[in-house]
This record gives sequence, C-alpha cells and structure tokens, in this order.
Amino acid sequence: MPLSLSPAAVWPVIMLLASNVFMTFAWYGHLKHKSSAIFIAILASWGIAFFEYCLAVPANRIGSAVYTTAQLKTMQEVITLLVFSGFSVFFLKESLTWNHAIGFALIAVGASFIFRS
Repeated sequence: MPLSLSPAAVWPVIMLLASNVFMTFAWYGHLKHKSSAIFIAILASWGIAFFEYCLAVPANRIGSAVYTTAQLKTMQEVITLLVFSGFSVFFLKESLTWNHAIGFALIAVGASFIFRS
C-alpha cells in the first residue's frame, strides 16, 4: 500500500494515539493512588475509558477505509507501547531498561510485517 496522507489515513492514527492516552490512564493511573478504595479506582477507570471508546471506535471505522483490520490492530498495539513507555517514565516515575527497549523494538519489527505488501 503506498503512503497516503488522506484524512482517512491520518485521522485514525491521531485518534488512536489520543484514545491510548485515555486508556493508559484508565488502566494504570490509579497505581499512583493506591490508598484509594478499589471501587473508586474502578469507577474512575470506567469514566476515563468512556472517552477512549469515543475515540477508538470512530478511529477504527474511519481507518477501515484505508487499513485492514489487522493493520489497525497492529497500529493500536504499537501506539499503546509508545504511550505506555512515556506514561511509565513521566507519570509513574518508573525507568525503562534495555530489556524493555529490545522487547518493544522486536514487537515493532514484527508489526512492520503487517504493513508489507
């Protein structure tokens, strides 16, 4: 597939990036507030996840005009790793090791095969 900068090719990437920011906070943001009751964490996570779905569902619908379902899913997984890496370092103050970098790089290499013709 040739590189296309059509809105149907670009908007899904932007929307999946934003949706992953919301989902990462929904899944892991509560870890910074472990003293809160678990039901509060669950309710807050559900509330945040609503906005993730408001972006992810249309991103996949729009993106399906340009990308295959496998490409959309692969794109989402790679974006998730990128967002999670930044979140882990900057929000949770955890460090990433060379093992993380190598593992994520291998996943990215594997993902690149999904986009080959």
